[in-house]
Amino acid sequence: MELKVDNKIINYMKVDDEDYISITDMLKSKDGNFFVTDWLRNRNTIEFLGIWEELHNPNFNYGEFAIIKSQAGLNSYKLSVKEWVEKTKAIGITSKAGRYGGTYAHKDIAFEFGMWISPKFKLLLIKEFERLKKEEQKKLGWNAKRELSKINYKIHTDAIKHNLVPVELTKEQINNIYAEEADVLNMALFGKTAKEWRIGNPELEGNIRDYASINELICLANLENLNSVFINDGLNQSIRLERLNKIAISQMQILNNSDAILLENNQTLINN
Repeated sequence: MELKVDNKIINYMKVDDEDYISITDMLKSKDGNFFVTDWLRNRNTIEFLGIWEELHNPNFNYGEFAIIKSQAGLNSYKLSVKEWVEKTKAIGITSKAGRYGGTYAHKDIAFEFGMWISPKFKLLLIKEFERLKKEEQKKLGWNAKRELSKINYKIHTDAIKHNLVPVELTKEQINNIYAEEADVLNMALFGKTAKEWRIGNPELEGNIRDYASINELICLANLENLNSVFINDGLNQSIRLERLNKIAISQMQILNNSDAILLENNQTLINN
């Protein structure tokens, strides 16, 4: 995973579900020939790291920390990341070997390290990190809606199995019935069958639903539930398709209008 700050790529990774940012990559943005050890020998740095560990690390070695703190800032004092971690059992900074290797720090510490590089760099780093988190949340939301759609698809196929699939059909015949019912939903929402979409998009992998928006996936989940009810009620396919299409149009208008209002409100807050 990558951040881009000041035209430089900065890697970050997850450690126990926490975000750790490469301060090795960050250091490339500091003017002059500096190392992480130069930052570590600063007394203010050691005090900050000690407070962070106190808040997050029950196994922190306060005895060793006190010794390090007493020596920090002296001209002759040097401290490596390895020594800091081994002596104090710190968890806020870690080293990674191999590709994308280097020294990584918890985001709280990385932001503080960014201030050592420059105040501007720190602010740019925070802004980029927040942007990336928003993108991740959008992706998580899309995946959640996709999973919901899969669950509703199972409900939908069960309704087809118990109401539309006669006994003693071949597997191919059964699959054709499932595909036909899936296309009822595709036609109601997207206005085309899965086959028509594939013909029109030969360069894309997957299927029409893989490229649906979050609003379309929400609507699709609702349509699958409703179609299951319509099937159980014995409605024929043409009536179900007509009803589902009208419902899809209405729901998409509501969802898209809600997005437009939210976007307008956000823009108003930004302008103010």
